[in-house]
Amino acid sequence: MDPATVGLIAFAAVLVLLALRVPIAFALAAVATLATSFIFAFRTGTFMPERAIRATTSMVFSNSFDLIHSYDLSMIPLFVALGHIAYRAGITTRIYDAAKVWLTRVPGGVAMASVMGCGGFSAITGSSIACASTMGRICTPEMLRMGYDPRLATASVAAGGTLGSLIPPSVLFIIYGIFTETSISALFLAGVLPGLLTLLGFLVVIGVWVWRVPGIAPATDRRYSTPERMRAALGAWPAVLLFLVIIGGIYGGIFTATEAAAVCVSAAILIGFAQRRLDFAGLWISVKETCVQTAAIFFIAAGAKIFVAFIALTGVAPMIVETVTQADLSVFVLMLAIALIYLLLGMFLDPIGIMVLTLPLMIPLVESYGLNLIWFGVVVIKLLEIGLITPPVGLNVFVIANVVGKEAPIDKIFAGIARFLTVDIIVLILIMSFPAISLLIPMAAR
Repeated sequence: MDPATVGLIAFAAVLVLLALRVPIAFALAAVATLATSFIFAFRTGTFMPERAIRATTSMVFSNSFDLIHSYDLSMIPLFVALGHIAYRAGITTRIYDAAKVWLTRVPGGVAMASVMGCGGFSAITGSSIACASTMGRICTPEMLRMGYDPRLATASVAAGGTLGSLIPPSVLFIIYGIFTETSISALFLAGVLPGLLTLLGFLVVIGVWVWRVPGIAPATDRRYSTPERMRAALGAWPAVLLFLVIIGGIYGGIFTATEAAAVCVSAAILIGFAQRRLDFAGLWISVKETCVQTAAIFFIAAGAKIFVAFIALTGVAPMIVETVTQADLSVFVLMLAIALIYLLLGMFLDPIGIMVLTLPLMIPLVESYGLNLIWFGVVVIKLLEIGLITPPVGLNVFVIANVVGKEAPIDKIFAGIARFLTVDIIVLILIMSFPAISLLIPMAAR
């Protein structure tokens, strides 16, 4: 059996294991290791498993070792720690508090504040699911208590939580950059305009929805004085400062993305202790949560690296490139096919799993068409973002459902999500049609 056929069978086996809910790290590593052993054992034409042991173990351990010792990978625990520390210090929720005070008189203002709070949370944590989980506990119960329709109260937070995928820092951008060997700093900058465009679209959805059906967001009699508004706005300065350090430092060439993460972690700790919102117990909990989340990501990354090496060994990627080249597909048809694949996988798999599974095959194909990998990275992350709220799985939807409980069943949340999905599709089309939306800031930063 030729290596390319083994590669295709292995890829199918991984999909089957993922459908059976086998953890992505174990599925990738196990299939890649066994299939690599099979290839090496038949290298001489005769099945000789003893000859495969040394070559297979060398490939497995060298690739996973090189990945874990990657400098770029060090920013993942730093940004994860930043998110946990900023949450414990009360930094990540200040933007929501400020937006709520300023928008409380606007129809649907609390839902808008929730989306803006999710955007602010995402600008520090970089995790969509963490954003949905945290902001869901804060925003959704309050909107339900105020009489908001459960569809609006839950869907606004579930959709807003996806902003963590695009608005930097994003863990998905970091993993994409490592596996494609593209600049993570450039990817962060490329995600700013698409992320803000998505945020603006969500606010428009809420405004139009409430305008057409006023009863879904009852007005409130609560009044805030001008001094209260100013205090709320000024109270959000730590979150704004951290975001400016990340984006301004990278854009201005002052920091690398890793250095920006380290500086922000130190700043978040100092601000938390100075404002007496963070103590040593909270810091220790943040460190433990960081270790658990980082370990999970590293296991997935290590398994993916082994799988990437296996795919390179089989020659499947060049075979696919040659097949597509012979088919003479246009860029439009190619990108449409890629989008459909990602949207389909997004209905069933988690974003990191989809990315590490598909990139070994997609990147050579995209490069053969001469497409910009920074722009393609934004397109991929946007597609993964859409998958977080796409039925039947929609991880963010299930996170919100677990937070809210019986007050908002899954079907109601998905019913509200449909409007936000429309905006996501429009933004996706704009990003794919006009690459300048993604590349403007990275090109200006050169």
